[in-house]
Parts: sequence; C-alpha cells; structure tokens
Amino acid sequence: MTITYCIGKSLYVNITNRCSNDCKFCIRGYGDSVGGAESLWLEREPSREEILADIKNHDLTGYDEIVFCGYGEPCERLDDLLWVCKELKKSNAPIIRVNTNGHASLLAGYAAAPLFESLVDKISISLNAASAGEYDELCKPIFGEQAYEGVIDFATSVKKYVPDVTLSIVGGTTNQQACQVIAEKLGFPLRVR
Repeated sequence: MTITYCIGKSLYVNITNRCSNDCKFCIRGYGDSVGGAESLWLEREPSREEILADIKNHDLTGYDEIVFCGYGEPCERLDDLLWVCKELKKSNAPIIRVNTNGHASLLAGYAAAPLFESLVDKISISLNAASAGEYDELCKPIFGEQAYEGVIDFATSVKKYVPDVTLSIVGGTTNQQACQVIAEKLGFPLRVR
C-alpha cells in the first residue's frame, strides 16, 4: 500500500481514495500510478499513526516540501490530515502543502479554514472552471452547483490563515483566460497544471 511517494524534491502523501468530485480529467481514470508510486489505490485508509510513521521513514531533510495529494481529496479526512500536520510541525518538517479541491468546509459542515492556521504553509486549490455550471459539468461534485461557490468561499477564507494560497486549473479543460480573471479578482496566482 503506497502512502508516500516522491516527485522531484517533494514527498507526496496519499491518505485516501475518497473524493467529493468525479472530474472528467482526473488522472485516476487513466492509470494506477504517479511519480515513483506503483499504485496509489489504497487497500484501506491508513490510520493517522501509519501515515505519520510512513512519512518519518524518509529523511525529510532531503525534501523541499511534504505535499498531501494522492488518489483522493485529503480533506475527506480533515481531522487526520490536520493531526499529521501538527505532529510534523513538532519535528521541524519541511514546508507542508495541501493540494485540495476546496471542499473542506462543505465536507466538514462548518467553516474549516481557521483549522489550517500554523499547520499548513501552502494550499493549492483546484478552481478548474470559470463558472458554477461549468464546474458542475467538468468536476461532477457531490454538492452540485453549490460546490463552486464553496471552493471560492474556502479560498477567500483560508488565505487569512495560510501564507501561500494558489488556485489551479488543468490546461486545456477550461477557459484559462476567464479563470485568470477570477483568480486576479480574488487576489490569487493561477497555476496551470
């Protein structure tokens, strides 16, 4: 079972296969692996202790960052995600980044952004579309068209608590110019992945 895998100077952490989106472009639909991982499909969700132990099996001084990103949405396990981040912060871990679809508050049922304060250094939020209708069509969220507003709300809220927040889109899947305008209006950089 692959919990951690490497891409360049980043240690990626795969904690769940659950996701509140079913994106048309998701890499999960095209293969089992990414980077140095043989398969990111988990037999079961590892415990928070197993996740932490797997991370600590690596010499963390060799990495620029730890990235919570796998074959699922890490905020599906918000409490466990934040617990692991808190434990890592106790041991001088490198920069911690979370790649997310921005549904943390929708999944939790409350405003989750403040919980990231001092635990996460960077967040990359998948904007993926320039409108709620386009997002619903492209990402097929379980929350329907309210999901897009949830992404925007989470992004604007979490920037009060996390020093580095970026919005991202998948190149060739949406109107990049329109997304750039939205990102600039909200005060975020936009990354095309």
